[in-house]
Amino acid sequence: MTDKSTTSSEPGRGANRVPTSGRTSKKDQLIRMLSARAGAEIGAVSKKLGWQTHTTRAALSGLRKAGFELVGETPGDGKPRRYRIVARPADTGKTDMPGVTDAR
Repeated sequence: MTDKSTTSSEPGRGANRVPTSGRTSKKDQLIRMLSARAGAEIGAVSKKLGWQTHTTRAALSGLRKAGFELVGETPGDGKPRRYRIVARPADTGKTDMPGVTDAR
């Protein structure tokens, strides 16, 4: 049985492949979530990106090392800590998203 969605002439190669152009990377999605006025919770980011919580924390650390300034705020009343970007690295280049810089 062959898959009709295969774009390659070889069976099994290219099946269900989505073109990468026009897609937003997980890093760009993370930056967008953290750029929101209220920021984002670790659990919400993990769920949205399909990451475990320790992977999400490592990504936050990577953003810090890349020059992003992050703050963590606890809203109180037992609510989870929210993280947000308060400053971006200067002159690091552009990503596919307007207004978002990226340390490449």
